[in-house]
Amino acid sequence: MAQEEAGAAPAPEFAPNAFLRVAPDDTVTVLLAHAEMGQGIWTTLPMLIAEELDADWSKLRVEHGPADKAYFSPVFGMQGTGGSTTTWSEFDRYRQAGATARAMLLQAAAERTGLPVAELKAENGVVVAGTQRLRYGELAEAAGRLAPPDPATLKLKAPGQWAVIGKPTKRLDTPEKITGRAKFGMDIQFDGLRTAVVAHAPVFGGKVKSFDATAAKAVPGVRDVVQVPSGVAVIADHYWAAKLGRDALQVEWDRGEHGALDSAALRSEFAALAGTEGPVAARAGDVAAALEGAAKTVEAEYAVPYLAHAAMEPLNCTVKLEGGECDIWCGTQFPTLDQNNAARILGIPPEKIRIHTPFLGGGFGRRATPTSDVVSEAVEVAKAAGVPVKTVWTREDDTRGGYYRSAFVEKLRVGLGADGLPVAWHQVLVGQSIMAGTFMEAMMVKDGVDTTSTEGVADSPYVLGAAAHRVDLHSPVTGIPVLWWRSVGHSVNGFVMEGFVDELAHAAGQDPVAYRRTLLKDHPRHLAALDLAAEKFGWGTPAAQGRGHGIAVHESFGSVVAQAAEVSVEDGRIRVHRVVCAIDCGPAVNPAGVAAQIESGVAFGLGAALHSALTLKDGQVQESNYHDYRVLRLDEMPVVETHIVPSQARMGGVGEPGTPPIAPAVANAVFALTGQRLRELPLRLSETSAAPAAAT
Repeated sequence: MAQEEAGAAPAPEFAPNAFLRVAPDDTVTVLLAHAEMGQGIWTTLPMLIAEELDADWSKLRVEHGPADKAYFSPVFGMQGTGGSTTTWSEFDRYRQAGATARAMLLQAAAERTGLPVAELKAENGVVVAGTQRLRYGELAEAAGRLAPPDPATLKLKAPGQWAVIGKPTKRLDTPEKITGRAKFGMDIQFDGLRTAVVAHAPVFGGKVKSFDATAAKAVPGVRDVVQVPSGVAVIADHYWAAKLGRDALQVEWDRGEHGALDSAALRSEFAALAGTEGPVAARAGDVAAALEGAAKTVEAEYAVPYLAHAAMEPLNCTVKLEGGECDIWCGTQFPTLDQNNAARILGIPPEKIRIHTPFLGGGFGRRATPTSDVVSEAVEVAKAAGVPVKTVWTREDDTRGGYYRSAFVEKLRVGLGADGLPVAWHQVLVGQSIMAGTFMEAMMVKDGVDTTSTEGVADSPYVLGAAAHRVDLHSPVTGIPVLWWRSVGHSVNGFVMEGFVDELAHAAGQDPVAYRRTLLKDHPRHLAALDLAAEKFGWGTPAAQGRGHGIAVHESFGSVVAQAAEVSVEDGRIRVHRVVCAIDCGPAVNPAGVAAQIESGVAFGLGAALHSALTLKDGQVQESNYHDYRVLRLDEMPVVETHIVPSQARMGGVGEPGTPPIAPAVANAVFALTGQRLRELPLRLSETSAAPAAAT
C-alpha cells in the first residue's frame, strides 16, 4: 500500500554509453562532450547520433555532458572545445554511439518478438517487426539489460545511405534562445547565492599593496570585502551593490614592472625586430642569391593590433562549496583544466568538483584559458567568503584585463621572375607567443618557433611554391597576456598573405584571380574554392560606379575558404555591401550550420577589419566597452552568400575558417576602388593614396 501511495518507481532510462540516453517516453537525450557557444554543435552532434540511431528528430533533447574522462577530446587529450575540431573529431565517435544504441534496441526487439534481428528494421524512433511497431521507449528497459556489442561488429552507414547528415537542419537551441528559456552562466541563481566583483590591478602584473574597505562596506547590500590572489573582492547581495562597493573601494597598487607599457612603442619595437633574422620556421634554397637575381623585388610591411575577444556574455562563474565538495557553474571551453585548477586551490580531488556547463554567450577562445583565470578567481572568492558566490567580470574588466590576440608586425620581401611569379620569398613575423608557458608549449613550440604564430605562412602554398624561401619568427615577451583568438595565427596571416599576394599580382600586371590560379595550380582544393567564389560573385564583371571588388583565399583548420567582397567608400568610411564565400570543408554535416558559421566568421572578421583595436598607455588598456572597442554593428553587416564545394576531402573545421579571408578581401577591394593599399588593421583610408609596395 505504501508503495502504491508513493507511486511506482519510474522505468530506468537506457544509457548504452556516455553520449545518449533513451527514456521510456521515447525521448532521446544527447550529451555533448563539447560546449555550445553559438557554433551550432547543439544540433550537429545530435545529427550524427540521429543518423545511426534512426531516431525521431522531434524526440531529441540535448544537454552538456559533465566534466568527465568519457568526454575527453581525441584532439586535446582532455575535455575541451576549440580549434574548430568538434564535428570532425567526433564524427566517428558520435555515429558509433548511435549505432551501438540502435543495435541494442534491435536486439531487445528480437528477444521480445522472437524474430531474428535481420528481419527487423529501425526507423524514426521505432523498431518495425513484421506488423508490430515497437517504440524505442518501450524497448529501453530491456535494451539496458543487454551487453553493448563489440564496436568492430557495427557497420556505420555509407554516405549514400545518409538521411540526416548532409541535410540543412534547423538548430535545436533556437527555440530556447528566442524565448529566453536558455540558461547562460549569468542566469544561474539560487537561494543564498551572493555576487562578487573583483578590483584588479590597473596594469598587468600589478599587486595589492593595501586597501581600505570602509566606504565599500557602507554600501547597502555589501556583505564582505576580501583579498584574493587576483585583487580585492566585494561580495554583496546582488551585482549592483557589489559594483558600487567596488567603486567605493580604496586600493593602493604596486604597479610592478609593466607600468610603462605603450602600444605605439611596442609597434615600433616589433617593426625594428621584423627587420632582423630570427628563429626559422621554414627554409629552402638560397634566398639571398635568389633575391639578388630576381627580375623584380616587392617589399611591404603589414601590422595588426592587440584584440579582445569581446564576447556578448560577460565572464562569470558561480561556485558553491559544501561538505568537502564543489559545484561550479560556468560557460567554459576547458572544463578539465577548470576542474583541475579548482582542485588545486581547494586541496580536494578533481572528482569532488562538479562542473555544470550552461550555454556560452560567445567564447572565441576567451573561455579556454590554461590558467582558468575566471574560474580560479571565483573559487578563491567563494573559499574566502564561505558562502556560494557568483563572481562577475564587467565587460570593462575583461576588455582591460586580458587575454588578447597579440599584435603582429610582418615584413615581406619577395623576388619575382620574368613571368611575375615568386622565385624568392623572405618573411619575418613579430608577435607574442600564445603557447609559451602553457601546457601546450612542448607540442606547439619547436626550436623557438610557436607554430600557431606562423600557421598560414610557413605552410602557405605561396611560400612553399617559391624555390628559395625563408620564414623567421620573433616572439617578444611584453607582459601583456595573450591567448588564442578566433582563427588564431590565421587571423593575422590570412590578412598578410592575401593582401601581399594581391600586391604581387598587380606588380606582375596580372588579374588577382588569374594570378592566384597560377600560384595554386597544384592545390585543387584552393582552386575549387577560388573558382566557385569567383564564379558566383561574377568576378571579371566590371564593378558598378563607386564600388570595388576584392578576393582572398585561405586554408585554415583543414578547410579552404575563398571570399569575394564588394565595397564602397561613404564619407571616408569603408562600407562592405556583399560577400560571396566558397568553402571546402570536406563533407558538410549540416549545410545550414556551415552557412551560419561562415556568416558569423565574416561578421567577426569584419569587426576587426574595420574597427577593433586595443591601445595601451602607461601600462593600461585605454578601451573599455563596445563604445570605444568597436565590433561590427547590425547596420554594417553585408549580404553574405555561402557556397559549399562538393568534396570528399578529410573533414575540416567551420567555426574559424570564415574569419581570415574577409579582411584581405575587403582591403583588396578598397585598393581596386581607391588605389590605396592598406596594410594595417583596422583599415583606415588616408586623404591621399597610399604608396604602392616598394618594387625594384
